[in-house]
Amino acid sequence: MQTELLREDQSRSPEQRLRPQRSRTDCPILLSPRLVLRAPHEDDIDALAHLANNANIATMVSRMPHPYTTADAADFVRRAKAGTTGHGTIGKCVYAITKADNGAFLGCCGIEPHEDGRTVELGYWLGEPHWNQGYATEAAQALTDMAFRTRDIDQIDARCRVTNVASRRVIQKCGFQFQGSGMVGSLALGGMMAVEWYRLDRKTWVSLRSWGASR
Repeated sequence: MQTELLREDQSRSPEQRLRPQRSRTDCPILLSPRLVLRAPHEDDIDALAHLANNANIATMVSRMPHPYTTADAADFVRRAKAGTTGHGTIGKCVYAITKADNGAFLGCCGIEPHEDGRTVELGYWLGEPHWNQGYATEAAQALTDMAFRTRDIDQIDARCRVTNVASRRVIQKCGFQFQGSGMVGSLALGGMMAVEWYRLDRKTWVSLRSWGASR
């Protein structure tokens, strides 16, 4: 699938590559310089449970319980494959973030559609041993590019806890602009947490990609 996507992309003009392929509804494997983003599978369960069972991660995202058990990891993989959760859709695409050189599992990311049909929300987390190495930015950028290139959407939203400086930095590096603040529920905290809301619209994304290609 990734070979097919790359071949199709290379056959299109630079302008065409920035337009959505409206017929695509799949979740292709994504390649970046150091990462492979692919669907989670059963072989990820042990690594997923090990990395996700960390309060420093769970308290920064909204839908991760703590403690996080092997059973939780197995349920996540099952739901990712089925495409549903108890809260509705698990997301248009859910990816395991893995290293390209050895296949090591680093974390997860995904996009989830909003009810308006014109917006998707970007989410991601990395295991603590893999922080501060640029992996989150690389994964978020690959997922953002895929969403705009293959979905007929107007914008992508992203949220981070107000105290999560590293996640804010990732979002800003990808070109997202601050929109406001709010509160969301947190499973790990057992209550509400304050978050910042960011947005990247298609026009800005096209400008950023065009500027990058001209350098």
